[in-house]
Amino acid sequence: MNRLSYLLLLALAVSATLTSCEVVEGIFKAGFWSAIILIIVIIALIGWIVSRSRR
Repeated sequence: MNRLSYLLLLALAVSATLTSCEVVEGIFKAGFWSAIILIIVIIALIGWIVSRSRR
């Protein structure tokens, strides 16, 4: 088998074992937790700025 055959076989194996729904689910889970962390950081930053301005 040549290199192209190995790549096609690998692509077929990956596409058979990993569905697109699982990929999209992983992206949305990562995005969800990233958004939660970002919101917490922004709220903490706003709280810190407000506490500094009251002094």
